[in-house]
Amino acid sequence: MTAPSYEQTVDVETPELVVLTYSIAGIGSRAMAAITDLLLVIGAFVVLGVIWFAVVATGGFGGFDLGGSWGIALLIIVQFALLWGYYVLFEGLMDGQTPGKRLHHIRVVREGGYSVTFGASAVRNLIRVLDMQPLFFYLVGMISVLATKRGRRLGDLVAGTIVVREDARRGAAVASAPAPATAEHASTLHTQLSEDEYVVLSRFVERWATLDGLKRAALAQQLAARLGTAVPDDGRPAGPRLLELHERERRARAGGVASRGEMGAGRERQALIAAGSPRWNAFASRLAQAQRRGLRSLGEEGVREFVAEYRALSADLARLRTASGGRALDELFQLGRLVAGAHNLLYRDRGMPLRATVRYLFTEGPREVRRSAGPIALAALLLFGPAIVAGVSVARTPTIAPQMLPAGMLRRAEDGVRRAKSGEGYIDDPQLFRPVMASGIIANNVQVTFATFAGGVTAGVMSVLVLVMNGVSMGSVVGLYASKGILPLLVAFVAPHGVLELFAICVAGGAAFLVAAGMLLPGARTRGRALVENGQRAIRLIGVSTMLLVVAGLLEGFVSPIEWWPIEGKLAVSGTTLVLLVSYLRGGRSVAAARERADDEPAATIHDAPSALALAPVTVPRAP
Repeated sequence: MTAPSYEQTVDVETPELVVLTYSIAGIGSRAMAAITDLLLVIGAFVVLGVIWFAVVATGGFGGFDLGGSWGIALLIIVQFALLWGYYVLFEGLMDGQTPGKRLHHIRVVREGGYSVTFGASAVRNLIRVLDMQPLFFYLVGMISVLATKRGRRLGDLVAGTIVVREDARRGAAVASAPAPATAEHASTLHTQLSEDEYVVLSRFVERWATLDGLKRAALAQQLAARLGTAVPDDGRPAGPRLLELHERERRARAGGVASRGEMGAGRERQALIAAGSPRWNAFASRLAQAQRRGLRSLGEEGVREFVAEYRALSADLARLRTASGGRALDELFQLGRLVAGAHNLLYRDRGMPLRATVRYLFTEGPREVRRSAGPIALAALLLFGPAIVAGVSVARTPTIAPQMLPAGMLRRAEDGVRRAKSGEGYIDDPQLFRPVMASGIIANNVQVTFATFAGGVTAGVMSVLVLVMNGVSMGSVVGLYASKGILPLLVAFVAPHGVLELFAICVAGGAAFLVAAGMLLPGARTRGRALVENGQRAIRLIGVSTMLLVVAGLLEGFVSPIEWWPIEGKLAVSGTTLVLLVSYLRGGRSVAAARERADDEPAATIHDAPSALALAPVTVPRAP
């Protein structure tokens, strides 16, 4: 039995109609896991830097000069991928656990107890930009964890995830419980204590080794007096007599004997525990193996047996929960953890193979862009509307440019007059460092769109500010160059990559407004459900935006700076990207139509249920 717990828990009903109880991970364990992961990321950065410097010092690797521009570009991309991909990849590949989470026995799961998907992990980790504020102190995230019912930070709210504990306390259910007593032996077993008395005695025995000798003796004397005739005075100290009583009571209960005064449900409870403990112990070992090595390690026949045992334990859990009458039991806790672990393993997401990734980007992505035309159009209005106003204003009144633009941009415009006259480009063509320029642009632009998306959690306020400010800055630059008569210089640089980059920014803004709409305009849905569903849609838009920004960054690094290309040639590149973009957005329409019809139907209760659950029926053993 167990004493009342102050753990924060959440109940989840499985497709088998069994209620599982998860313990919510607290701030302490989550903070330790986050610190561990941060140290691992920093360590990886250090190791990566040391390897890079070592290879450069030895003259390259396989004839490839890592000290040159391509090596630096590769280093930038790898560091960017490590910074943003660490959490998403580990949570997606390790069933909701990063190395830090695994070390501290916590796991990310979706509401309903299902395994976290790559999409859900991406949502919760991109919004980490806000959760970690101010700086990297995670004050926003901690406030959200404390303020929400299920201890969720902002990223969890949008992703529909919770972080649960997995360190199971080993009690009678999975410890070395004696085998059920035979009928002859059971007749010799009896209990002298009521259920409540046994709970008190069990708590005292658990604390026996931690108590001071004098305090332990005093408490033992008081408890012996309270239990009365169950602890006869034979001249020995009360402590040893209580330990003997506890062992007799434990063995009697393990043999299926109910507590004194228990009738009906109480007797059923003890019979269930006595009959089920050996099976539960065996299943705990098999579950641990499957969690470490995966279900495949069990073999085909082993998986069948695992599923059958899962069903049997689910039935045991339902019956034990009913028989417990609302009483907190160690056995109930342990059995719940076993069933929850198996449920999470059997219903885990199947990952994101290459075919699914391609479908995600080239079918679901374009479909979501078309479906989200309204939010994307709003983002475009907030970007280009201020840009037009600022551009016209600066072009007509160049004297206001210093109030609209930084000094560096003003100096570049002044130098642009000279460049236009001498036939040079917008900037020096960094032929040697084009790879570095491209990788730096990609990393910067993608991070900006991530921040724009995360701003949707602020009801879209932060995203509006980002779009408007960027629009004003962009328009002011165009107006300044127009006022100086050198606008073609700017257009020649921006044209090759501008279509993709500007559209990607609008798509990211549309993703942010989808999240904001889930908060502000849930419609007939609950606010929580609307936020999660819109977050799932929004992450598809971020996937599209990221892909477009990668292509735009390559064009901006390798094509845009070329000085000898005439403006007509660069405009041709711009037109080509526009045609390809339109073709991409029209892709997968036949498949998308079927999916859109499916999306209009109510969501299924079971997600990605494995075929193993459809195996042969299982016979659930009943307690004697």
